[in-house]
Amino acid sequence: MAASLPDLSLTDWAVLGVVADLGPTHGWTVVRELAPDGPLGQIWTVSRPLVYRSITALTNSGLLEPCGAEPGRGGPQRTIVRATKRGRGALARWLSRPVEHVRDVRSVLLLKLAFLDRAGKPAGALVQRQLDALGPVFDAVRTRPRGQGFEAILARWRREQALAVQRFLRSISVPQ
Repeated sequence: MAASLPDLSLTDWAVLGVVADLGPTHGWTVVRELAPDGPLGQIWTVSRPLVYRSITALTNSGLLEPCGAEPGRGGPQRTIVRATKRGRGALARWLSRPVEHVRDVRSVLLLKLAFLDRAGKPAGALVQRQLDALGPVFDAVRTRPRGQGFEAILARWRREQALAVQRFLRSISVPQ
């Protein structure tokens, strides 16, 4: 049986991923990575207060740990944090698991793919698991929706989204 994952928000996973990726760092660096114009903020934006709240929660849960301090620029001393062994293990398990819903591809899966790319790790296995996990959804939308009114519009939207996700995944899949 696969090890369970801690119950974290996507913001927590993003913060843990940045800290694990960068190595020992402080909150302001994480804030810049997840800012709207930051490399990961283009996928999932996290405000400064939420980054610091997440660092505290991840530290309290044993996924991050303080490992030093450095003077702040015109402010308080900066606490340096790093991912613990438990935090790195949880992150690795999270990165290997496909998302459950088509709607989560835009945020959760793209964030996972970005972290894998930053770490220089192949994403082919995750992409294939994602295609397999969403296979029943792709099969279910093969037929064109019928009906009238908003229900038909919503069904068409869901169908087009699912087909677009399937095309996207196939376009980035790498034969194993």
